Amino acid sequence: MTMLAAPLDRPPRLSDRVSHQIEAWIRELGLAPGTQLPTEKALCERFGVSRAVVREAISRLKAEGCVETRQGLGAFVAAHPGEGSFRLMRESEPGGGDVADVFELRCMVESGAAELAALRRTDEALARIERALDEMERALAGGRDGAAADDAFHVAVAAASGNRQLERFLAYMGRQFSDSRMPTWDEDGHRAGRAAQAQAEHRRIYEAIRRGDAAAAGAAARAHLVAAAQRLDVALRDVPGAGQGLGAMDADRAGSAGSGTFGERA
Repeated sequence: MTMLAAPLDRPPRLSDRVSHQIEAWIRELGLAPGTQLPTEKALCERFGVSRAVVREAISRLKAEGCVETRQGLGAFVAAHPGEGSFRLMRESEPGGGDVADVFELRCMVESGAAELAALRRTDEALARIERALDEMERALAGGRDGAAADDAFHVAVAAASGNRQLERFLAYMGRQFSDSRMPTWDEDGHRAGRAAQAQAEHRRIYEAIRRGDAAAAGAAARAHLVAAAQRLDVALRDVPGAGQGLGAMDADRAGSAGSGTFGERA
């Protein structure tokens, strides 16, 4: 069989790059279930990597249902390659297309979650969001890392929607994308005001949810993610507010939320 991929450079998480290439190769060639993949040695030579990297890549593909292994025989295309799981594919550098795609996905999902949260909020759900906000406030005041609380905030908003699947999906997204929060909450992020800016955006989302204003909550969530993308030098296209910070439309709808006190409820 002819491999489509060229030998790879050695970026971080090289096994991820190899697994992506093998998966793309399976799809592009339309390999039938049961087709045997090249040997470990052949894959090592093709990608210019070690056996350990190839084994890790095959192990990942096996866990994701793309391939199956048979003892003593090697790896084979699975019956339904890639349909048993979902993972984010982020091969590009910050500012690249893969990262922009992830932010667009987050904009669609998280703005909808915020809208539902505004309609379905409970005292318990609001208290959970407040706890994450309070933790970020303490991190902001102390110049500490608030990335974990940032993750918890977005999951709490999804939980407030009352949709268990949304909560699970946002928890997954947070795990996959938590490294994107580091430039906001690291030492440089505090000095540059990125942490303070992100926290102000979080407050707008919370206040709109607390008031029960679904339109403002969705706009505030979109504005936050557009701003978060901009903080990573990621350009979004065709997203309301993209290229304008909060954006004229989002500022009108989200800015009216004010900062308020976390414990005040409608």
